[in-house]
Amino acid sequence: MVNIGNSWDEILKEEFNKDYYLKLREFLKGEYGKYTVYPPMNDIFNSLKYADYSGLKAVIIGQDPYHEPGQAHGLAFSVKKGNRIPPSLQNIYKELESDLGIPPAGHGELTAWARQGVLLLNNALTVRQGAANSHRGKGWEQLTDAIIEKVNLKKEPVVYLLWGANAREKTKLINNPNHLILTAAHPSPLSAYNGFFGCRHFSKANEFLKSKGVSEIDWRVE
Repeated sequence: MVNIGNSWDEILKEEFNKDYYLKLREFLKGEYGKYTVYPPMNDIFNSLKYADYSGLKAVIIGQDPYHEPGQAHGLAFSVKKGNRIPPSLQNIYKELESDLGIPPAGHGELTAWARQGVLLLNNALTVRQGAANSHRGKGWEQLTDAIIEKVNLKKEPVVYLLWGANAREKTKLINNPNHLILTAAHPSPLSAYNGFFGCRHFSKANEFLKSKGVSEIDWRVE
């Protein structure tokens, strides 16, 4: 079955044995067998592999993996080095520079954030090449909601950066007073000017963590 390689394995063990996940697994076997599916199979759970439960500081929720060749590698909003930086991520970098003075990185790989405990979680973790939302409603949403519910149970403070309507829907899963929820428009060029630009979520997240005695996130992308 799934082997993430850290404490998530035990935390999600029951989830991975539920009927919906077993059906999802069978669906994915067929999809990966017949079509080109992103991300590569070994990268599906990278968001969990890099950001162990015990060290989580922040959660950023995306919708769907990128569906063009070579982009998706299991982290929301992130693309592998060597790819063009997607428009939403360009806007994230613009806000980061406006908020914290961090100049935009020359690539779009956000692994440095994930390794510091930023869970970059998409709502669905796979997609068929060239077909956005093609794996929506197949079971991923049930799993990713369960992941958010598990994070909600943490005693240690976590900041949720929820951008756009789909991400904001997750507020219903978060009721732990130890945590902070920050919401804004999606960073897409279609909506970034409706409240994403100027949201200052990066500095607000660090101010909250610092106030709780937790080390701040270095938002630079190396």
